[in-house]
Amino acid sequence: MNMQQKFNQLKALVALAEEDMIKYSLKGNKTAGTRMRKSLQDIKEISTELRKEVLESRKMKV
Repeated sequence: MNMQQKFNQLKALVALAEEDMIKYSLKGNKTAGTRMRKSLQDIKEISTELRKEVLESRKMKV
């Protein structure tokens, strides 16, 4: 998966997490809180991978 695809996946996960955050905080939906935590963990993992790829590509260009 290239950087653009990972970034698009990251944006989609943030949108899903936002929907679940609204359901959890405004409606008290406990399962939405669980889904939100899962989405946030996935966001963290993809962000870390993307950060490493950016750093590696920067090193290769120098």
